[in-house]
Amino acid sequence: MPLDSTSVQRIRASFDLLAPRGNELIDEFYTRLFRTAPGVRSLFPQDMTQQKKHLLSAVALVVKNADKLETLEKPLQEMGARHVVYGAKKEHYAVVRDTMLETIGSLAGPAWTPELKADWTAALNAVAGAMIRGAESFEKKAA
Repeated sequence: MPLDSTSVQRIRASFDLLAPRGNELIDEFYTRLFRTAPGVRSLFPQDMTQQKKHLLSAVALVVKNADKLETLEKPLQEMGARHVVYGAKKEHYAVVRDTMLETIGSLAGPAWTPELKADWTAALNAVAGAMIRGAESFEKKAA
């Protein structure tokens, strides 16, 4: 389901607020993720420098394309297929989404409203949905 223009504006405004703290956002996200789901730590490289850059770029790309997330469907499906090879499971997506929401909310402070949380949830659900479709397609082909 596409995001409406108000949701897109809120997501972009919140990311503009957070972008100067992008490294902090990503560092905090991974700290929270590995604390919440320690079992996923082994899916990531020891040196997280490149991984953190990739995630920040991916979040920025989602924000930039928030008004047309469907254009990201194919690359997100491809990313989902790659994540199967890395060991990602369908159940990891909800943990990642919830951890990202908590992290954005923590850094956004009073700007984090129920509406903004719903906007980010919808965007992250769209991303996860595309990645899961790619993962499932990959798994069917591999079977």
